[in-house]
Amino acid sequence: MSEVAITRTEWLQVCKRSDLVAESGVCALVGDHQIALFFLPEQEPQLYAIDNWDPVAKAGVIGRGIVAEIDDVLTVASPLYKQHYRLTDGQCLEEEDIQLAVYPVAFEGDEVLIKLDQ
Repeated sequence: MSEVAITRTEWLQVCKRSDLVAESGVCALVGDHQIALFFLPEQEPQLYAIDNWDPVAKAGVIGRGIVAEIDDVLTVASPLYKQHYRLTDGQCLEEEDIQLAVYPVAFEGDEVLIKLDQ
């Protein structure tokens, strides 16, 4: 696992590593952003941050989605209507005009840090 050198003024602490669930998502409220965090300890990178808002279902549910690999691409399936979103860039596989925001996220020791403004 690679640790990232973090400049504190650019990053916000979201939670602790122990708050994450391996191979699954959790939600975090960062400012007024609902963020879905996915911890995949067998992958590189291990941590992904994507909008929790599903624009198709019009609900904050992405963090409850199922992580799957489709054609060697890591995705999360919305738990309501099953659209798949790439974890790397938020692009919906079924509807090319839909894309969720993704955020830089990293571990610093036991802390999970995120950068909202890209």
